[in-house]
Amino acid sequence: QVQLLESGGGLVQPGGSLTLSCAASGNILGIAAMGWYRQAPGNQRDLVAVITSGGLTTHAESVEGRFNISSDMRTVNLRMNMMKPEDTAVYYCDVRRFGLGYWGQGTQVTVSS
Repeated sequence: QVQLLESGGGLVQPGGSLTLSCAASGNILGIAAMGWYRQAPGNQRDLVAVITSGGLTTHAESVEGRFNISSDMRTVNLRMNMMKPEDTAVYYCDVRRFGLGYWGQGTQVTVSS
């Protein structure tokens, strides 16, 4: 089992920055990838960014150039810059280990003036 603890959500003004962090504990050896998803009300949960144990990263087109994911495969961070109101959502940390997926509890991010 892998436990995930997210932090860093909150309210930010348009154009501002925020950093989300997610710390993994438990059976963390063998984590293959860590990532962030988000879900706005009425929408499906979508990939924001993912990083593999080999260091390969993928960012959704909607956040490319504004968000940056980093990880040491124990903690995964999402630096969010130039934020827009449409970035408002619940953000979920995701970990993949030996074919299984684990989700964090989610953290609310609101972009509003």
